[in-house]
Amino acid sequence: LCFHFSKMNFKDFCFQFMMRILRSRILQVLIFITVIVSIYLFYQIANKSTFTSETNNIRIKNNLDPISEKGNDGKNDRSDRRISENVNEIDVIVTFTKAEHNYALRDKFKVTVSSLLKHSTIDIKFHIIGDEPSQKIAKQILDETIKYVSVKHKLIHHDVDAMAKQLHEIVKPMQKYFSYKPGAYYSDALFFLSIAIHRVLPDVQRVIMLDADLKFRGNIKDLYMLFGEFAQDNVIGIAREMQPVYRHLLNVYRNKHPNTRAGAPPPDGLTGFNSGVMLLDLDRMRQSELYNSLINQDTLKEYTEKYTYKGHLGDQDFFSLINLEHEELFYVLPCTWNRQLCTWWRENGYKNVFNQYFTCEGYINIYHGNCNTPIPDD
Repeated sequence: LCFHFSKMNFKDFCFQFMMRILRSRILQVLIFITVIVSIYLFYQIANKSTFTSETNNIRIKNNLDPISEKGNDGKNDRSDRRISENVNEIDVIVTFTKAEHNYALRDKFKVTVSSLLKHSTIDIKFHIIGDEPSQKIAKQILDETIKYVSVKHKLIHHDVDAMAKQLHEIVKPMQKYFSYKPGAYYSDALFFLSIAIHRVLPDVQRVIMLDADLKFRGNIKDLYMLFGEFAQDNVIGIAREMQPVYRHLLNVYRNKHPNTRAGAPPPDGLTGFNSGVMLLDLDRMRQSELYNSLINQDTLKEYTEKYTYKGHLGDQDFFSLINLEHEELFYVLPCTWNRQLCTWWRENGYKNVFNQYFTCEGYINIYHGNCNTPIPDD
């Protein structure tokens, strides 16, 4: 090197030195090894990405939570962001009892299930909860209706008395706080079962629970997809009550706390709920320590005394009450999925504020003919 350096300038020396290195066997081997290692690392990264994507697709196809890119720190706002479009059957509960001599109720039930099936693009597994005569009537109506629709259905019977016996210790205190009087319509155990239905349907993951006085104008699959909008702590999807019912029931508390949100109208008020249409994530209801800790007589006593609260509408009174303390448990359904039509409170003391609760903009997917209100023909 010293010899060559003495014979040429520095620039030429550097050029020739580099060329000799590049022609050396050792460097060629090093370059070859580097290329092989680079190719190996590239395929390892690509395969990991493909595996994660495929795993997510498999989990979504089975209605499981996709793998979070944020890790398992519990900070994701929505852990069920997507519900599989490929789901091919959904569970639907309809409460239907004392129909043997109630022809008006039969007609309402027929409108509910026929309109549901007419607009559905997905097969339905109906869980009919009611007494034995009502079960037979429900089967007759469904057998007749299914002739005119393309989707399939299954029918599963649940005896309300048997369920009530299973949940006796839960239902009994509910009747004390949320029934108008002993023997009243809503004091029947049927109207409290949604609160603990997760304890008697162990094999069902998610279910849509419906009253029997509805008319569908939208696809129930679109309603089911709203499970994917649940935030991490949500266990139930339910629409606001569209009358000032809970403004009235919370009147004493509101007078003492004039700035409270309790009973105030939407969008910021805790308006209270209507249980005519509910999305029940039974898995989450089973897993939620908070939710299950609230289903007891001590909690009911504490909350009803705090809010000077006495309900008469069954399960929706319970949900409306615990929402005052734990909003995080509920996903608020758009009003278009439970467009209640009853206007009783407009003429009974709340005309000036009625429309603040009753207004609902957008295409109506479900009409709810509560308090025997006629449903539009369209």
